[in-house]
Amino acid sequence: NHRSCMLLCMSIVVNTDFLRCRCHIMPPFRPQQDERVLQQIEREVRMQEGAYKLLAACSQRDQALEASKSLLTCNARILALLGQLQRMRRAQILEREGHGRISEDAVPCTGKVSLSDLRIPLMWKDSEYFKNKGELHRCAVFCLLQCGSDIHDTDLVMVDRTLTDICFEDAVVFDKVGPGFSLRVELYSCCAAEDFPPAAPAPAPRRMSFLGGSLGCSSGKKIRAAFESASACGSICPGGGTARGPKYSLLAQTTLTVEDVREGFKTHDLTLSATEDSPFWLPLYGNMCCRLVAQPLCMTQPAIRGQLKIKLEEDADHWGNYFCVLIGQTLLCYGSGEDLEPEDEPLLVIPITKDTNVCTCESDPVHGLQISISISMQPQRGNATCAATTQNADDLPGWIKALQQHVYSLSQWKRCCDEVMKIEAPRSRKPKAAKQGSLFHEMVTPSSPRKGPAIPDLSHEIQTLLSSYYSESY
Repeated sequence: NHRSCMLLCMSIVVNTDFLRCRCHIMPPFRPQQDERVLQQIEREVRMQEGAYKLLAACSQRDQALEASKSLLTCNARILALLGQLQRMRRAQILEREGHGRISEDAVPCTGKVSLSDLRIPLMWKDSEYFKNKGELHRCAVFCLLQCGSDIHDTDLVMVDRTLTDICFEDAVVFDKVGPGFSLRVELYSCCAAEDFPPAAPAPAPRRMSFLGGSLGCSSGKKIRAAFESASACGSICPGGGTARGPKYSLLAQTTLTVEDVREGFKTHDLTLSATEDSPFWLPLYGNMCCRLVAQPLCMTQPAIRGQLKIKLEEDADHWGNYFCVLIGQTLLCYGSGEDLEPEDEPLLVIPITKDTNVCTCESDPVHGLQISISISMQPQRGNATCAATTQNADDLPGWIKALQQHVYSLSQWKRCCDEVMKIEAPRSRKPKAAKQGSLFHEMVTPSSPRKGPAIPDLSHEIQTLLSSYYSESY
């Protein structure tokens, strides 16, 4: 959550003085991966700046609600990226000091995770829903979906007592996710009936003063100040002013893991974060329904392919030459790899599941096969086994490693590997009003002409500031 991410930011400041004495021992080090995260931070800070300006310029309630939603999303992404940057930096330091060497053990593959058709039921009182009595309680709500440092937001939905369910039609896809993923779903709400004054604009030069100026003992404080507005979830402007537009508050949340993946719909419990006295409150049942599916790479892409000699247990003296493809829960064996088409039927199918045992063994020295791969196909074929080897002895370690890692990936992704789940393509967002869209892009696009005093390159400012932190981290 935002508080946890802010604690990560604060730990940078706390550790700065302790590590500053080591800056003369080793030069600053920033790999290409760090640069990519810095570019993402730069983009989100620019989007944050544009969201503040848009919020200040909004004259209509719907525009202000959308702008405030964009601001909260940018703030969450900044905090998540800053946390990712710190974890990367910590891993680099540990690796340099010999405490983070890369393990040679099997590593599970990554995959895609998709959440779609999100439904949150409402529990209105009979007098409100059936008799249409009482004050009309109307709120603007949306969901923030976070998996690691990747954050997506849903469309904004207006909710009142005429609705029985909050429905989000978005299909959100997270790429390159490991089986240990934790997908956090947060439901935010804002009372759309209350009057709120427009946001106060903040002068850009003062915002840049957080990132510019002298670098030294106070660099940790400057980093904290640069992202302090993000932790405030839209209440503090970058220049120190107060954003007096609509403010969203956390209404409910839950966390989904690989155990929650299903081909169909499933109900999940929500943790409520508001009471009936809150102006943004909505009568939730306390659960939500969605379709959470996963598509591991081991189920959709071949792990390895090439020539193998295979001997089945029942054919003790016969080795067959096959062109093999390892994908999903099968080792597909074809007569030849030439002009292989997806519709071609394999001559032999060897089941490979999370229970398959893959090891090396000595076999058939008469035919010159000293070492082979033993594949135990339990329990699908009654503990049957087969042996496999390669024409070239140098190719054998690659097949052994690929088979063992493939089995490990199947075991870690669990039911996601029972069959290939279908992932819906994300739907395109509805176009915004022309006036709102043009105003937003005019304020956010870096290449657009700016009026007033020139603002220095934000990328250079952020990199210079964080470069000082890198120096002080030794």
